[in-house]
Amino acid sequence: MANNDKKNISNIKIEGGRLIFKNFQGKEDLPYNKAGDRNFGVLLDDGLAEQLKADGWNVKYRPPRQDDGYEQPWLSVKVKYGKYPPIVVLINSNGKVRLTEETIDQLDWTLIKTADMIIRPYNYPAMVDKNGKEQRPAGIAAYLKSLYVTVQEDDLAAKYADIPEIGATPVEDEDVPPFD
Repeated sequence: MANNDKKNISNIKIEGGRLIFKNFQGKEDLPYNKAGDRNFGVLLDDGLAEQLKADGWNVKYRPPRQDDGYEQPWLSVKVKYGKYPPIVVLINSNGKVRLTEETIDQLDWTLIKTADMIIRPYNYPAMVDKNGKEQRPAGIAAYLKSLYVTVQEDDLAAKYADIPEIGATPVEDEDVPPFD
């Protein structure tokens, strides 16, 4: 039985993480995702997976993809904006940019070279029906605190990285068109 009575479960820091099942847009995908629920999965090594399971985190396992029978552990991470919005930063050869609730969906199609993140725990109580029968045990949900993603750029992106984007500089006088 998992130890869900711990009050002080620490944040998880994962460097060089591999993201799976990306849904930063919050697109509905029944039966797995309700509309507006932003989330992703992160693959775990066996040692971290066992430690998290022992603490009460909801570690899941991917079915074996090859004949080796290995079930890859992973953790579903929720991305919520509100009182404690996550810090999400996209890094490429031009520099870095902080993504917002309106722009984070671009991570759904971005090829990711590396992903470093901090995941915060949320202890949720057991769900009990009106007769006192437990419907769901207590556990720990994973919420994104911060994510730094380095983009896997192709050869052309690297070649043209030093050329500034048109419109990147604000126009001083709105009455003057940007091109004369």
